Amino acid sequence: VQLQASGGGLVQTGGSLRLSCAASGRTFSSYVMGWFRQAPGKEREFVAAISRSTIRTYYVDSVKGRFTISRDDAKNTLYLQMNSLRPEDTAVYYCAADRDPTGGRSVRSVDYWGKGTLVTVSS
Repeated sequence: VQLQASGGGLVQTGGSLRLSCAASGRTFSSYVMGWFRQAPGKEREFVAAISRSTIRTYYVDSVKGRFTISRDDAKNTLYLQMNSLRPEDTAVYYCAADRDPTGGRSVRSVDYWGKGTLVTVSS
């Protein structure tokens, strides 16, 4: 599967952005999908994941209550709604696909990565 993230940009503290990730192929619904981010000088880290059929969602503690992950299998698209953005959310955001039904939350388990989209939150 090929993934293409979009929707990044520059926003002020407290603002919102919605990231999208368009996937090619007919097997999108069979993957656990996730969002990861990488800030300058830091390692790539897990942000959020959503299981097949949207049964479960997972979030890193720092974004709980502010970010919402969702998927539209009919459109082969993954979303990340980001509200109440903070300067520490500044990073390149990557969407990811994991075949493992229990995966999607570890950099090491991801099978496919999309190109990132830059989110910059100004203070």
